[in-house]
Amino acid sequence: MTTMLYQGHGSYRLTLDDGTVVYVDPSLGEGYDVPADLVLVTHEHPDHNVVDKMPHAPGCQVLRAADFLDGGRQLSLQAKGVKMTAVQAYNAYHPVDECVGIVLEFDGIRFYAAGDTSATQDMESGRLAALELDYATFPADGYYNMDVAEASRCAQLVAAKHSIPLHLVPVHDVSCAVLFDEEKAAAFDAPGKLVLHPGESITL
Repeated sequence: MTTMLYQGHGSYRLTLDDGTVVYVDPSLGEGYDVPADLVLVTHEHPDHNVVDKMPHAPGCQVLRAADFLDGGRQLSLQAKGVKMTAVQAYNAYHPVDECVGIVLEFDGIRFYAAGDTSATQDMESGRLAALELDYATFPADGYYNMDVAEASRCAQLVAAKHSIPLHLVPVHDVSCAVLFDEEKAAAFDAPGKLVLHPGESITL
């Protein structure tokens, strides 16, 4: 059984069918007690890159945005049985040559970890829609990322089976105790919308 634990803000933990544990953009919230097999960082902001917050299992691999970028090209990598393809992530606060979104493939599931971004050419061009994604995340704090209206439009473009709003609060300091915005989550309008609250898990 493959599960997703939403830790809060932009952080979440995936547990694969075989028990492999993948943390994406670890920083805020709870649920860092399970040893990591794979840690993914979409960019080097402190609300996304606390790679030692959890224990590391033997052979744990940490992959950062820089590992997915080569002279402006987004790369595909494989680790711990997970195929990962970098896609564009950028806006005024997030340079395209320092940030990535990542499409993960595991257990027959395609999962889009958007990282921090606004609308990208990969969304507008149909590249992401062509991947026929099962799950997609969309940041929508309206300050460091797109607002809810733009995130909703991007979700329509990406057309994943399930769309998850997150990163709904503009965190200026990682000591911030507010990890979720109920009104923004309610306003997000997307195909197969799923709203997860911090500490909530779902089966993928």
